[in-house]
Amino acid sequence: MKDNCTTLYPNDIVGQAVSEYADRHSLGFPARLTDYHAWVLETQERSWFTVSMLEARFLTWIAHLVGASRVLEVGTFVGFSVAVWADAVGPNGFVTGLERSPEYAKLARDQLKSRGWHNAQILEGDACELLNSHAPPQAYDIIFIDAQKSQYPEYLRSIVDNSKPGSTSRLLRPGGLIIGDNALRSGLVANQSKANPATKTVPQQAVNWKWSDVDRLDEFNRALHSDPRLENFLLPVFDGLGLARLLD
Repeated sequence: MKDNCTTLYPNDIVGQAVSEYADRHSLGFPARLTDYHAWVLETQERSWFTVSMLEARFLTWIAHLVGASRVLEVGTFVGFSVAVWADAVGPNGFVTGLERSPEYAKLARDQLKSRGWHNAQILEGDACELLNSHAPPQAYDIIFIDAQKSQYPEYLRSIVDNSKPGSTSRLLRPGGLIIGDNALRSGLVANQSKANPATKTVPQQAVNWKWSDVDRLDEFNRALHSDPRLENFLLPVFDGLGLARLLD
């Protein structure tokens, strides 16, 4: 394709069919993962907080691609995505999830334990504070951000500041990946005109919606692009994935 336009499908019906086709023809998951996702959809009022099965498959593939054995997740909800990472890194790997809500943190711990995921932990508290105080015994290979959108720039700053070159105690290893979910926010970071129907639908549907969150996501994307220690790619799939590799 000679231009940069990412609009591949003529309408939502075709787009949904393509997503379902891609999901069926991508790497498989064990039953305990698919059952976990089904449980989230069936029992959680805010089930849209969790990643889709197709995105979960993509994240697993990325973990396999870089040979990840340690993953840090910022914003865990009820733990499904932690289980995805835990499955991806295998029993000899380890996953840490950060969750502010005591209710969600407890649900995540209970579900992970009952479903047999023993290579993961949930740390409860403010993500910015935890990022600045958490001292892992070994640096992480991937840090996945899917928490409060208004805090994305602070999360990124904390990750980079706590991963200094030559440091023996750091959050992210040299060459490690940062992945920011919802980086495009229904395209609103790029287009807030009437041409984007999300200008009307998203503020009505999203919990605690603030237009300032869009500005903060734009700030996050710009920081990924401008930081000399980051090599980034903004991927216009799902709700936008901000990808960056940490350079030393």
